[in-house]
Amino acid sequence: MNIYRKRLIFLLATILFIVSCSVMLYFGYKTFYIEETNNNAADNYRYHFALIAEETENAYWRLIEDGAKKAAREKEIYLEYVAPKKADNDQLLVLFDRMIAAKVDGIIIQGIEGNRFVDLVHKAIERNIPVITIDTDVKSSERKAYVGTDNYYAGQLAAQTIIQHTQGEQRVGIVMGRLDAINQKERLAGFKEEIKNAPRIEIADIKESQITKIGAAQAAYEIYKQHPSITALVGMSALDGIGIVQGMQEVAPEKELYITSFDILPETVEYIKQGNIDATISQYPKQMGRTSIDTLITLQNKDLLKNEKFIDTSIITKGNLEKLSGDWK
Repeated sequence: MNIYRKRLIFLLATILFIVSCSVMLYFGYKTFYIEETNNNAADNYRYHFALIAEETENAYWRLIEDGAKKAAREKEIYLEYVAPKKADNDQLLVLFDRMIAAKVDGIIIQGIEGNRFVDLVHKAIERNIPVITIDTDVKSSERKAYVGTDNYYAGQLAAQTIIQHTQGEQRVGIVMGRLDAINQKERLAGFKEEIKNAPRIEIADIKESQITKIGAAQAAYEIYKQHPSITALVGMSALDGIGIVQGMQEVAPEKELYITSFDILPETVEYIKQGNIDATISQYPKQMGRTSIDTLITLQNKDLLKNEKFIDTSIITKGNLEKLSGDWK
């Protein structure tokens, strides 16, 4: 083999290596959202916390981030916001492990069912990194605290909206963000428990939206197609109510339905004002973010006697919209 051929092979191998690295970095970026971290800036703060969200651009999680970042700035905390690009438990757990390896001072994360999550919480605690679950709890883990809604109670409230504001037999279609999500299952359990004393109300069907508006619209359409006699629809996660309205406006705009949603995103509030959504179960994500930061600061020095910090939850309708604080904006 002459020297020119050797050089050509070496050049091609180098090009292949560079291309492979570029592809790996590109798909890593597409899979996860990780804020650019300025290590020097982080060193100038009291503590470095990580908020691991369900997915990057989910409006609900951005409100949690907003509240947490405001509290972090006030308390001289460096807060890093990380999330999968799209909701994916496996990817979220990879990020969890990565934040533990980064030796942050505390982690705020949505709880995930399964041994892997429990093991990672244990790993963090072994390294003296307190972990808070937010929005969804995993009581079987060693998490130091839970901050968020009492999801079972929230499900009961969703049932109450139909019990209190309808008459006669009601056939209810339910749209859940993810069928395997702990918080969604707790809400469904609360809903089922509450309607036990209201035999005129029955669940016709349950579909999954994959926490997208399009998915919720498709789920609502499928429920209506299979059960055209439904009288009510309930969306169990933040984007479900919005998607339900948009889907039903397309396929059955004249169909009268009682629609209950979750959360008080601006679009949800606008639909309530217009009469398209009859009620929503309010959560206060900014307050969750603020409370989680305060709780992690406390946990730097001591454990909590009361480790469940429930954020207020209530029924919001067109008649009491004025009760909303600026927290949802």
